[in-house]
Amino acid sequence: MTIGIVGLGLIGGSVAKSAKDRTGHTVYGIDLEAEIITMARMSGAIDGPLNEHNLPWCDLILLAVRPKDAVKWIENSARMISPKSVVVDLCGVKRNVCAQIAPIARRRGFTYIGGHPMAGRERSGFTASSEELFTDSYMILTPDERTDPSHLEMLKNFFTDIGFAGLTFSNPDEHDRIVAYTSQLAHVVSGAYIKSPQARKRRGFSSGSFLDMTRVARLDEDMWTELFLENSDYLAGEVDTLIGHLQEYSKALKEKDAETLRALLKDGREKKAEAGGN
Repeated sequence: MTIGIVGLGLIGGSVAKSAKDRTGHTVYGIDLEAEIITMARMSGAIDGPLNEHNLPWCDLILLAVRPKDAVKWIENSARMISPKSVVVDLCGVKRNVCAQIAPIARRRGFTYIGGHPMAGRERSGFTASSEELFTDSYMILTPDERTDPSHLEMLKNFFTDIGFAGLTFSNPDEHDRIVAYTSQLAHVVSGAYIKSPQARKRRGFSSGSFLDMTRVARLDEDMWTELFLENSDYLAGEVDTLIGHLQEYSKALKEKDAETLRALLKDGREKKAEAGGN
């Protein structure tokens, strides 16, 4: 299979490295920075640059760029994409991206499916990418009624081959609603938590809980601003819900209400057990 990857940052670079390390696929890649393309080629992550000559031969095209850039790339390149190609975006939001790319795919005759790898780390760029990034993670896909089951089978094989534990199927609205809580809210909380003046004095007073709470505050503010605003309705709702719960804790603390505080903590522990995970 011939694969084209648009964007060779953390996600695109990791897909390229894993595909070359674990499969026999031919991989072409493109990035805004020429030195990244050179680095990817020299390291063996890609077989060469993705261009107008090999793009029509790609069986699978992965858009590992920001939402607006993914849409813009499709608008500019759709005429060169073969009707036999399957295009999957790897953006962190789905509603706006799918709504804009799907009609272009229908007009041009190629297959498009929204996607989102539930994997990442606090550092970005090709140098942070790894062939192990997706190990035991899940790949979300948002097929619709026009999606050919054989394409889903192909994608299942590809994504599990590069390390994913499996696929999760959703729709763009459900994806954005849930990810607002599971991913985006965590970044908001981490960014707000680290702003306490006590953070500067924490050395010798912090351990795993501090590191867990602050890890994702080390983010790409330009990318996350775009993701947050693309999903502002659902994310704002989650922020408001969190504020409401925090106010319950604040009230119990100010009133030294041990019974209410104990009940809040117990409820949180039980909700964690219901949600599962470590």
